[in-house]
Amino acid sequence: MFGFPYFMTTVVILVVLLLISMFRILREYERGVVFLLGRFYKVKGPGLIIIVPLIQQMVRVDLRTLVMDVPTQDVISRDNVSVRVNAVIYFRVVDPERAVIHVENYLEATSQLSQTTLRSVLGQHELDEMLSERDQLNVDIQKILDKQTDAWGIKVANVEIKHVDLDESMIRAIARQAEAERARRAKVIHALGEQEASEQLLKAAQTLAQQPQAIQLRYMQTLTEIAGQHSHTIVFPLPVDLLSQFQDWAAKAKAPVTGTGGENTG
Repeated sequence: MFGFPYFMTTVVILVVLLLISMFRILREYERGVVFLLGRFYKVKGPGLIIIVPLIQQMVRVDLRTLVMDVPTQDVISRDNVSVRVNAVIYFRVVDPERAVIHVENYLEATSQLSQTTLRSVLGQHELDEMLSERDQLNVDIQKILDKQTDAWGIKVANVEIKHVDLDESMIRAIARQAEAERARRAKVIHALGEQEASEQLLKAAQTLAQQPQAIQLRYMQTLTEIAGQHSHTIVFPLPVDLLSQFQDWAAKAKAPVTGTGGENTG
């Protein structure tokens, strides 16, 4: 007599708990992959959904963009230089059904795939390309990851290489290479400047040769510029043409003057 009410009370409590457990609330960025007796049923959410206990099971999937740090990888470049590279990838689940059914753990699978892809892609490039063409390498890695993770319902949005660490000896070698490159460029620029200056001097000489008086004017201008400097000693070249002109003038001055009339006789 007294045990029956307790039994009914227990049954009512179990039924209430069972009904409460049927209701699930999924946020806007969540989806529920529902299985009915072990077989895929449908994807539900967001909002309030009903899951029949013991018959249906649900797996929550986050649809937000996830940020995953790729551990530092030892990479040997195409020119046999050992470097340590790490990166970060941004991805999200676009198909919850495939992300749950086609791969056991899509987070771990994406992490391992990103590590192997990072090593394989960077190993095909030289060290200079890793340092100077990082944006293009990011795009190449992103395309490869996005293509391979498409079967898992995952979209890789972006890949960023964060650090490329070198040994101290390699850093010194790169510094010496950069110094030699700067010295080479300086010599080339100096040679180009000399070539352009010689061409302009040739044009100026051709122009001055057309009028000899212009050479003398240029010479006097040069003397004026030298005189303007605060110096006790002024050394300037004396053109040979100028000396020859003075000699011609002197020779004409010493020459006897011949009269136009007849000679006087005594």
